Amino acid sequence: MSEFVSVHTSDERPGIATLLLSRPPTNALTRQVYRELTSAARSIGDRDDIHSVIVYGGHEIFSAGDDVPELRTLNAEETDTATQACREAVDALAAIPKPTVAAITGYALGGGLTLALAADWRVCGDNVKFGVTEILAGLVPAGGTARLVRTVGLSKAKELVFSGRFIDAKEAHALGLVDQMVAPDGVYDAALAWAQRFVEHPPQVLAAAKATFDL
Repeated sequence: MSEFVSVHTSDERPGIATLLLSRPPTNALTRQVYRELTSAARSIGDRDDIHSVIVYGGHEIFSAGDDVPELRTLNAEETDTATQACREAVDALAAIPKPTVAAITGYALGGGLTLALAADWRVCGDNVKFGVTEILAGLVPAGGTARLVRTVGLSKAKELVFSGRFIDAKEAHALGLVDQMVAPDGVYDAALAWAQRFVEHPPQVLAAAKATFDL
């Protein structure tokens, strides 16, 4: 039974699933959360009734990143386990064989931004703050930076990682971190509009089409 991650579908929106992260108040990411994300992503991949997926942290916040107080309690072996759990979750989200769109509210920081980058597209509110903030806590990005480099380029990725600075939605959009910027109250509906573009296509065809990008 998952405590913090759930998958929701409805008869009113056939073919669309919402992968919901809910760990108030900041959706901080722990080993358990990462494991639940991995399990949820894999379960979605096995379902033929789901054609597209919205990744959502709720109306207030997408994710403020890793639970740093918890990380500071871990020994070296546990830290390695946490790093592996993070990478597996990010890879599992990216590997969902269906179109995915992240609906980003509030903040997407550190591991939260890494998760968002694993989606095919990203929609955000115009008040959202982004950042690769691990260095501010004396940490390194556990999920790796390859997706960040592919999105914004090597030079800008290094600047974001080494500075840990926050960027606003306008800069994130200009950099290509997000594909659409909308009013804060319209984030989920905008993501839903993206997801609805694909529900008429057979899931097997969508999966095959998505796999071509890994060749």
